[in-house]
Amino acid sequence: MTLTLGILIVLVTVVGAAAQRMAGLGFALLVSPLMTLLLGGHSGVLLVNILGVVSSLLILPRVWRSVDWSMFRWLTPFAIIGAVVGSWLSQLLSPAVMAVSVGAIVLLALSLSLIFTSERFSTEPRAPRALTGLLSGLTNSLAGVGGPAVSAYAVLTRWPQVSFAATLQPYFVVTGLASAGAKLLMNPAGMLPDTDWWFWGIVFAAILLGIAAGERLLRLVTPAQVRRFVVILACAGAAASFLRGLVTPLS
Repeated sequence: MTLTLGILIVLVTVVGAAAQRMAGLGFALLVSPLMTLLLGGHSGVLLVNILGVVSSLLILPRVWRSVDWSMFRWLTPFAIIGAVVGSWLSQLLSPAVMAVSVGAIVLLALSLSLIFTSERFSTEPRAPRALTGLLSGLTNSLAGVGGPAVSAYAVLTRWPQVSFAATLQPYFVVTGLASAGAKLLMNPAGMLPDTDWWFWGIVFAAILLGIAAGERLLRLVTPAQVRRFVVILACAGAAASFLRGLVTPLS
């Protein structure tokens, strides 16, 4: 690994961890495009899955009391199914096809969530929870981003931001482990970047630094501002995936 590549990984990890602490998601949305560009599709997404698990594990104790465990129990099993299916599909489909599909589906979901904001939509119906978990797990395995599908559901149902951000942390731990584990089982040749052990200590410190920065920023913003930040991150991540897929065949 070159020095420039290492610095870029550390910097984007700090920013991603800060976004994760503030909004409940954002680590994969910000980190995945760069990681896949620098390291390739399989290794990049695998690294994003693993670092995302670490980030969520470190944030979880700070938000434990706000976790909606009922929502977690409904989303997670279907997300695991989606992660396994996504890992299988990733062995069959080209990276370009996967990126375009993921981006298009998520952008459509976000658009619908912003259009249909009637009060009749709530977090109570269970079928939408299951579908959200399935789609999130699928996109997490295919492109390293499981947040946009869940954020579309949160906007559509007006899921309170504090509970939403907290619940995503144990959710991302489980789905990240499922995605990484399924990929390694199906493709044992998949490897993380070859580097010295101390580099991963620096990456771990970068995650801690990003979380601390995110906590400070939370004191300066309102829940409504954070929710807008969530939507912007989700749209940006989906658009990046879509455009990356369109450009890949030309590169």
